[in-house]
Amino acid sequence: MSIDAKMCSFYDTVQKWTSELVAIKSVNGTTGEVDILDKVESLLRSFHYFSERPCMVWTKVMKEDPIGRKNLFALVSGEKGPSNKVVLIHGHTDTVSTEDYGELEDFATKPEELMRKFQQLELSPDVKEDLESGEWYFGRGTVDMKSGVASHLCVLKYLSENPETFAGHILFMANPIEETTHGGIMDALSELQRLKTENNFEYVTAINADFVGPLYPGDTTRYIYLGAVGKLLPSFYIKGKETHVGQPFEGFDPNLVASKLVEKINLNMSLVDEAEGEYTLPPVALKMEDLKNTYNVQTPISSFVYFNYFVHKRTPDEVMIQLQTVATEAFNEVIDYLNEQYSYYSRKNSRQSENLPWTTRVMTYEQLMTKLLSEKGEVVKERIQEILVNNRDNDLRIITRQIVSELLKMDNDQSPVIVIFFSPPYVPHNLVKEQSKIERNLKKVLINTLNDLEVQTGHHFEVKKFFPSLTDSSYLSMDDSKEAINYLKCNFPEMDTLYPVPDDTIRDLNIPSINVGTWGKDAHKMTERVYKPYTFQVLPELTKNLTLNLLSE
Repeated sequence: MSIDAKMCSFYDTVQKWTSELVAIKSVNGTTGEVDILDKVESLLRSFHYFSERPCMVWTKVMKEDPIGRKNLFALVSGEKGPSNKVVLIHGHTDTVSTEDYGELEDFATKPEELMRKFQQLELSPDVKEDLESGEWYFGRGTVDMKSGVASHLCVLKYLSENPETFAGHILFMANPIEETTHGGIMDALSELQRLKTENNFEYVTAINADFVGPLYPGDTTRYIYLGAVGKLLPSFYIKGKETHVGQPFEGFDPNLVASKLVEKINLNMSLVDEAEGEYTLPPVALKMEDLKNTYNVQTPISSFVYFNYFVHKRTPDEVMIQLQTVATEAFNEVIDYLNEQYSYYSRKNSRQSENLPWTTRVMTYEQLMTKLLSEKGEVVKERIQEILVNNRDNDLRIITRQIVSELLKMDNDQSPVIVIFFSPPYVPHNLVKEQSKIERNLKKVLINTLNDLEVQTGHHFEVKKFFPSLTDSSYLSMDDSKEAINYLKCNFPEMDTLYPVPDDTIRDLNIPSINVGTWGKDAHKMTERVYKPYTFQVLPELTKNLTLNLLSE
């Protein structure tokens, strides 16, 4: 695609920096997350602007992080006139693992070699066509989202060389730990708050460059998002009743309940959330296991299952009410099934049968805590603290599960039960709703900028509401109320310790957040690839123009 001669020439630099960033294996949870931010800092300090102003590039090391991860910042100030307006451009630098590349794992971060290796493989027609076109760049992190960070760096470099073209400030931010718990962006919030307080900054928008791709085969629309989907992780601990396999009807199998929950919840479109005419993806089961850790002929005592649950506007209490209904139905259906099978077994053996003794019992975590505090008092809280101390290094979902498991041991009622609770992470949902002057202006400027660039480049843009994948943008503003967060905390075991979301800071910052992302395919797959003509040239031009237009208003 030909690029208008008036546009800046970003392509070669974005490709070069993308290649250099991809070459650093920055898998989430490894020291590579530190290495890549060192590289980004080095690139920033090579800019003439920062060589003269070295203090305008700085890092914030995360407290108590076992591998010393950090957030990186750089600030460029315009010279066109006094202004406290700030455009934040940001992105994450970690990736998912490279194990999915199999025997080609050593080449996952070496795009040129990887593409040569791919030439020898049997590929799907779509992947093969893209590979042979020469317009796609393959490798882990190419589209999610190191090319986006490279694009932001090029925009920042251009603006740092032309400060007379704008008033106000451009703040660059790069964050670790996006692919799991979003710990980087949450740690960075205090720094954004400090900058706002000390400099009287007014954040007019945050521009993320997280990946965007086709929504259906053949789709070439470049989607821009005015908000971010939220996420809850509803979890179900099922306590059954153990028995010998020789007397199976004397027990209550928690695996039957877990499987029934998965059947009723997994990919169930009736559970999706809708707002502004857009629908979330349905819930997806991310974990299902019984908690028996060795072989014997005793049936399992307990099982555990949790689901990815996207939301656009639904509150935690609404989700809980919905899932209590589903869990009650599942429990009832399992009891009916057991009674049917026991009756059938008895008839086959010429015996009389009565209904089995099971009754449906479904509780929220808050209900369980209220019950136990009434029965046992402060010893309940002491037991929870013991669990936290003894399980510091465990997966956070395991810790919440262990808390529920230990609490059920204290319950005077030892009958089978489902306990529903929330586990980490909690990801807020947000949307630029045009209720404030800043948001209305952002929407107007964005539309005008896209219209102009559409004429220049021939790329078709479409503005949508909710970025459909998880993103750090969720933590820059939030639509959940204080009351909703309080309810969440009541049903989220030790949320303030295990997953402390600084919701007050997020509300105070309240940065209108949009996603103007890289464009590609197959993020988190071995065929991950970025479309070079758009991402290496049009994307930085769009970000640059949008930033300048916002800072000239």
